[in-house]
Amino acid sequence: MELLRQLYKVHSPSGNEKAMKRFVRKYIRRHIPDVKIRTDRKGNLYIIKGVAETYPCIAAHLDQVQREHSKDFTLIETKGLIFGYSPRSRKQEGLGADDKNGIWIALKCLEKYDTLKVVFFVEEETGCQGSNQADMDFFMDCRFVIQPDRRGYKDLITSIGWMELCSDEFLKASGYESFSYKTTEGLMTDILALKERGLEISCINLSCGYYEPHTDNEFTVKKDLLNCLKLVEHIIENCTDIYLHSCLDMKCLMEADEYETARDEVFEILGGDDTLGFEDIYQFLKPYFPNLTRNDFIRIYLEYYNPESEESEDIWETGSINDKV
Repeated sequence: MELLRQLYKVHSPSGNEKAMKRFVRKYIRRHIPDVKIRTDRKGNLYIIKGVAETYPCIAAHLDQVQREHSKDFTLIETKGLIFGYSPRSRKQEGLGADDKNGIWIALKCLEKYDTLKVVFFVEEETGCQGSNQADMDFFMDCRFVIQPDRRGYKDLITSIGWMELCSDEFLKASGYESFSYKTTEGLMTDILALKERGLEISCINLSCGYYEPHTDNEFTVKKDLLNCLKLVEHIIENCTDIYLHSCLDMKCLMEADEYETARDEVFEILGGDDTLGFEDIYQFLKPYFPNLTRNDFIRIYLEYYNPESEESEDIWETGSINDKV
């Protein structure tokens, strides 16, 4: 675990990841031969080891939320737990295990395997700014992307919001259940940004053993981190196909389903009180249907009152909708 301890001691707040990038480059030069590293304008790191027709790919982010990192920051290990501590102030300080645990897994895999791609993104914690400006050509010969960047020990994220991330074929091949993982929904992270930008291979996000992220009480359970590493290794060794997955068509279907659900809600509300104006309906329901536009709600509102009338069609086509809603 010496590498993990070294990572925890590097302070890498969002927007100032230089120290972590220096550490990663230096570690690779000293310990992992035959690796190519490049960066882009945003500061993301792209790493390729070996030559192959297709590569497994691991993603992690270089930044952490915690801004405080005392000069006397030290690590405490007890009963399989690791947490940060400042003796001078006598209080805990966050490890940045979100996502230094993911960096650790990526570097361990780079050490172990002959062919692998790794990408380290900057500024994930401030809105996935690095991945939103990533070089998408880097992923053209990847079989899948794994991002170890989730609290806890058992979550395998297969969808975020309305976006599906991976294929059933990939999930079946991954063997995740043997490692006590369960599929579930997650929150914004870099693989979501990649999928939204059109990445058409399977992606997953894995719990990697950190708890209470984004706080000074953050800690890592070593056995949970090691179990995540074992699952990642299992996937790299056994998932040798290209696991294609396009979420665009699925997203359109989901948006269509959301429209129909919103339509039912508007009709039910107006059926109970038809004195409600459009703004009343729109302001009430918009938070529940984030993928629908104002125009979507206008269409539904007009359809309720007179869906077959020529007047409704004229209102829409002439742009005089503001006179009615």
